[in-house]
Amino acid sequence: MENKIKEIQDKEKITDDCLVCNRIKLIKQGKNPYLVKELETGYVVLGDIQRFHGYTLFLCKEHATELHFLEKNFRNKYLQEMSIVAEAVFNTFHPIKLNYELLGVGNAQHMHWHIFPRTTGDTPQIGPVWRMDKAEMNDKRFCPSEFELEDMKEKLRIELEKLL
Repeated sequence: MENKIKEIQDKEKITDDCLVCNRIKLIKQGKNPYLVKELETGYVVLGDIQRFHGYTLFLCKEHATELHFLEKNFRNKYLQEMSIVAEAVFNTFHPIKLNYELLGVGNAQHMHWHIFPRTTGDTPQIGPVWRMDKAEMNDKRFCPSEFELEDMKEKLRIELEKLL
């Protein structure tokens, strides 16, 4: 019994320090303005900074660092839903290409997909978005206004409803 309690406490300590878990806590409290839609295995949210118009994240409901750590049925559903989210992003924002990344490092050791709609000439040099200067990637001028955010969320939500 003591080992089980320790295991729970250790997990809670990890999730208390996790940026993704903290974002999910805000969602559950109704305080995350970037939430688009809750799905069975995760949360669809728009990126705080829209350097790439339509930049979307899919936050896994399970605090796990690797796909293979998820129970098989949950994992399969998570991947299926991620694909639907990506299709909705594509249909909503009309990029020429999507870039997908499954990350979980640093103080966000919790799987979450980054879905970047890409357009011709959207970066100074051809390649992954992470090659861009961090100041450019995180420039506050790319924060959507409240009106823009609500419009983007509604359009993406409508497209998700069509696909689900």
